[in-house]
This record gives sequence, C-alpha cells and structure tokens, in this order.
Amino acid sequence: MARYIFITGGVVSSLGKGLMAASLGALLQARGFKVRIRKFDPYLNVDPGTMSPYQHGEVYVTDDGAETDLDLGHYERFTGVSARQSDNVTSGRIYQQIIARERRGDYLGATVQVIPHVTDAIKEFALADQDDHDFILCEIGGTVGDIESLPFMEAIRQLRNELEPDRTLSVHVTLVPYIAAAGELKTKPTQHSVRELASLGIKPDLLLCRCEHPLPDSDRRKIAQFCNVRPEAVIPALDASSIYAVPLQYHREGLDTQVLRGFGIEDAPAPDLSIWDDILDRYEHPEGEVTIGVVGKYVGLPDAYKSLNEALIHGGMANRVRVNIRWIDAEMFENEDAELAAKLEPLHGILVPGGFGERGSEGKIASVRFARERGVPFLGICLGMQMACIEGARSAGHPRASSTEFGETDEPVVGIITEWMSEEGLQKREAGGDLGGTMRLGAYDAKLAGNSHVSRIYGGVTEISERHRHRYEVNAAYRDALESGGLIFSGMSPDGLLPEIVERPDHPWFVGVQFHPELKSKPFDPHPLFAGFVAAALDQSRLV
Repeated sequence: MARYIFITGGVVSSLGKGLMAASLGALLQARGFKVRIRKFDPYLNVDPGTMSPYQHGEVYVTDDGAETDLDLGHYERFTGVSARQSDNVTSGRIYQQIIARERRGDYLGATVQVIPHVTDAIKEFALADQDDHDFILCEIGGTVGDIESLPFMEAIRQLRNELEPDRTLSVHVTLVPYIAAAGELKTKPTQHSVRELASLGIKPDLLLCRCEHPLPDSDRRKIAQFCNVRPEAVIPALDASSIYAVPLQYHREGLDTQVLRGFGIEDAPAPDLSIWDDILDRYEHPEGEVTIGVVGKYVGLPDAYKSLNEALIHGGMANRVRVNIRWIDAEMFENEDAELAAKLEPLHGILVPGGFGERGSEGKIASVRFARERGVPFLGICLGMQMACIEGARSAGHPRASSTEFGETDEPVVGIITEWMSEEGLQKREAGGDLGGTMRLGAYDAKLAGNSHVSRIYGGVTEISERHRHRYEVNAAYRDALESGGLIFSGMSPDGLLPEIVERPDHPWFVGVQFHPELKSKPFDPHPLFAGFVAAALDQSRLV
C-alpha cells in the first residue's frame, strides 16, 4: 500500500514546494523506493492550457496529452518518472466533473456540497492510480489560508484520518525571514503559518524552513517548541547555488531520514547519490562555456521557458560546458537589421522557441535568416520550426510566405491542423472552436530519414516519440519548394502527412522540430537534440 506525503506551504508563495517535492522524490528513489508526485492546483481554470505564460509560466505537457503545471517538469527531471493526466488536478477540473455528474443525476437528487462531494472528488484523485508505488507525494498549490485551497486542505485532513496512521505524513514549507535592521532571523511567520494549518485540522510532522542565512540551533528548538514538532524535524533549507544542488543539500540536512522516521521506517538502505554528485560536478566545474541566444516573445519571464532553460543546461552538462543564455525579445528585430546583427553576432547558437500569435514573428524569421546566412548553429522548436520554414520559403522564391495563424495569406506555408491521427483514432477540430484542450497534445511518433543529420543525433534510430503542443502545422504541399531551397524534411509523422523535423544538410547545424524536446530532457539523461546543439555551439565558439 502506498504511503502519502502531503506538502503544503505558508507565509508566501514561491517558496519552492515543487522543487522540494521533486528533491524528496529523488532522495527516496535513491534509497530504492518507487515514487510518484502529484500536484493539486486550487485555481478555477480546468488546466493551465489557456493561461498566459506571464500568469503561470510554461505549460508542461505529458505523454498522455495533459496540459499541466510547470512543477510537473521538476518532478520528471528529478525522478525520471513520466507524469500523466492523473498527476495534476485543479479546482476547475474537480468542479467540472461534479457539475457533469449532477447534470446526469448521479447524485440521486442530493444537495451537492463542498463536503462531502468536492472533498470526495479530491480524495478520489489522490488515491487513484497507486500502482505499486511506495510513496505518493502530493503538493498543494498556493499558501495555507487561501480561500481557494480550503477544500483541498479539508480533503487532506479527512485522508489523514481515513488511512492507517503510518500511511500519511504532512510536510509544511515555510519562511524564516531575515530582518536586516535587526540582524536576525524571525520565527514568528512560521509559527503563525503552522497555527493556521492546525486550525484546519492538519498537524505538520516536518517543517522545511526556507531561509537566506543559516538557522541557529536555538531557533530550530524555538520553532519546534512552538510548532509542536521534534527539533530534528525542523529542516533548514537555505538558498542553493543551483536547483541540482538541492537534493544533496536536503539530504545533508536530514530531510529523507526524518521522512522515513515519520513513517516508522528505520531499516531503509542508505541512498546512492552518485548520480547527483556527478550532475553537480558537471554543473559547477565546466571545462568551457558557450552563449546561446533564445529569441522569443515571453523573455521577460524566464519561467515561461522553464523546461527550455533546464534542457540547455543539461546540454551543457553533456558537453561539460557552461551555457550562458541570453534572452532576446524578438520584437526588437522587427525593423532594425543593424540591431539584429549587433545582438546575434556574439552568439554561438540561436534558438527560436515555441509560442503563439503574430507578435515578434518577423523578428524570429529575421533570426532564422541570420543563422542560415552566417552558418550559426540553429534550433527551432514548434513555432521556431514554422518560422524556419517560412524563412526558407521566402528565400526560395515565395516572398509572401506566412502562417494562417497571423491572418489571411495566399502563401500558407503554415496552416491550422483540422485533422490528425492519435492512439484514440482520428482527431478533429474547427478553426473557430474552443482553445482549451483542442491542440495536438502529447507524445506522437515520427519517422526519421535514415541518412539524415537528425537520425545521427538520435543515435541512428529511424523512429522516435516526442511531445507536441500546437494547433498549426507546416503545409506539406510546400515540401518540394522548401527542399529545392535546401530545407529538407527529415522527419515525418508515420502516415507521411505531417512534417515533424526539417534540417539543412549544407549548414553546420540547422534543425527545426515541430515537437518540444525540452519536455523530455533530464540532468542525468540530456536530450540528444540539446546535447548536439550545445556541441555545435561549442565548435562555433572555437571558430569565433
């Protein structure tokens, strides 16, 4: 039977609950346990798929096509366990299901209420798909005291009563701020946060205390005394040099030991952390560096490209180099070629990421042109591949080439997908339909040309599976025109209809992909496209 670890946060948001959950999962894995991590999001959106990246950061996509919170990316990158639809739920999805049941008459005329109907639905989610896991970690979004999170807190309280006493544990992440004027850390916010949690009927077993300065033993004892936990169950969590240092740091502070003790597990094997030692060594002791420019439209908020940022770091780890990322707003290249050259000439590689909408598109196309003409390594992802195809068509004699996403065009090199095949069969959508959940989402296979550059990057395989998130697709009717201009279709959907990968054989390294390879990259298993891209950038750095 799986044991449950419920992770809550207090005082302020952005304390790193997701990173803590991912790190704890990795530590338990290192001791030989099988783990799964879930995220409860209290907001009323059904999923984050229609939310602005500036509101919520990136949308993380799972193999089975779920649009989820970016914390699931941390979970996968740290544990290697593929997330799925059942690992992320929102208040919106819970209420949507309940209202659908009520309309069908499933409640047999009963008055539908938060308790028991909403809390029961939350518990169903928590208890579903246990498989043979030893631990299921459940992170609750937001902070204790939020109105939106109250049904989730009540569901946790009920689960802690309903499951066997040794099957649940509560970890509360809180803040111990440093007051510079007083020159000391303050424990009162943590005390109030724990009191708020206790008022909801949940007693935390462990406290993870985020702080900027070392937490003195006297403060640990004070927190323990006022919050009714053992002093050793107060775990300091100082800011780390890198997120990849966090698992090792938490282990040194005893987090995994105290979690196991809370479950009465005294005979667990010592963790094998050699993989994390190697990851941190590669990150902290690079043997060179490269500079990659990411030309996008959401560069004002790095969390909008969280997985991309980490995948580039993983590519650096694979080559033992530090990757310096320059976030460049595509709009600045809309009209000024001089500005374009000044910004892009110092770069060793150019990456155009995914996105939606016309804003910044001409700047992205100009960046592709610069990479093509100057021989700079280029990687285009999703919209980035589409921009590479539009640029390729324009350079091959189709000056009016564009995307129907940006308005009417008589040269639709990129157009909306209306039909595509999935494991469930033929999928259809209407151009004017709802936005949520109507894209080509999740893992799809692609066939690679056997003699292609990208096939060699993937180790010689001719079939791959990658995750997608897009409504528009390169128009295969322009294949001959593009290939005559040197842009080769080296990856296609199994039915041969949808272009998946393009490349330029006459270029040092030029690849565009319709999918999102960053979603499958991990520090202990860097994605081959990012490892290859950074390797090409390293070669470029030696030429400059």
